[in-house]
Amino acid sequence: MRPPPTLPTLMVTCLLAKVSVLRGFQPRRLSRAAALTTSAMTAEPLHGPDLMDHMLFRIQAVNQIPYNLGLIDFTVSGRPVGKVTPKVAERLASSGAAFELSTGTNTPTLTLSNAAGVTVEQRTKAVSAVMERLRDEGYIAGWRDELFKVAEQFDSPPLFMVERAAAPLLGVIEYGIHINGLVKEDDGSTRMWMARRSQSKSKFPGYLDHIVAGGQPAGLSLMENCIKECNEEAGLPSDITLQGIQPAGAISYECYVGDNKPPGEGFLSRCVLFCFDLWLPQDFVPVANDGEVESFFKWNTEDLARSMDPNFDDPIKPNCYPVIIDYLLRSGAISPDSPKYLQILKSLRSGPCC
Repeated sequence: MRPPPTLPTLMVTCLLAKVSVLRGFQPRRLSRAAALTTSAMTAEPLHGPDLMDHMLFRIQAVNQIPYNLGLIDFTVSGRPVGKVTPKVAERLASSGAAFELSTGTNTPTLTLSNAAGVTVEQRTKAVSAVMERLRDEGYIAGWRDELFKVAEQFDSPPLFMVERAAAPLLGVIEYGIHINGLVKEDDGSTRMWMARRSQSKSKFPGYLDHIVAGGQPAGLSLMENCIKECNEEAGLPSDITLQGIQPAGAISYECYVGDNKPPGEGFLSRCVLFCFDLWLPQDFVPVANDGEVESFFKWNTEDLARSMDPNFDDPIKPNCYPVIIDYLLRSGAISPDSPKYLQILKSLRSGPCC
């Protein structure tokens, strides 16, 4: 009986068989869609130490808190939900019966008083009275008549509701959605729809912005809010939104905003932005329905990279930059071999993300 073939013999036999088959092989032409996908995947990543430093600059611009603020906790029923400066705590405690400042320990704390009540409705009413008074005094600007949920975490039950414009005054975490409007072009490249904010906006008038972005109001799911904002800000029908939208994680930041305020009386903006990629048809052109946008246009990845330069003469709204940088990393436009890649990745969640 012939002995069984050894492993090397089997390997050679299989290799010869493959070569014999390949001699008659004719390569199959890629479909147009597959060719576009391959072209996009093999595009040369953006790189360069200047670009990485510029991206870090844009991230750090929304993560600036002076070391000497002496921030104190804002608590509800013993649970910390925000941070305020001592002077803001004093102003809130002296502006009505809803807040009180505990100074009996080494660590002062701002909290809701017993007079504020114990239910969500009672607390919301008591806090609203104080915030409306501060609005009337000119201390709170940009009133929206839009309630935000105040809770320990995003998925925790609400402790009370607060006017959106007043949320930074309490240093509570604000949640929002930012949507990257993306189009796959015929040449395989991807472009992003950009919006120019109306000159009538109270914040960053005339700046560039995402095609759709907005705060997360109480009473809506994230996807319900995406559908609402897409229709209001870009004229997107719900079926196009639902067909093309993809959740893409979140970024977070926290920044002290002291403009036009007495020393020590600025606000702490602590934000978590849920990111979404929205793939749109080539023939779709966004239309603003709410008067908040002047125009729309598309940028390629090179345009996005140039906008990171601190000296760029047509900047994007500051809190859009981390979302766009996150997209550039996720899409592979920035190689993970680039210097400071991990530093950028970590800094995209510099604020609390909970």
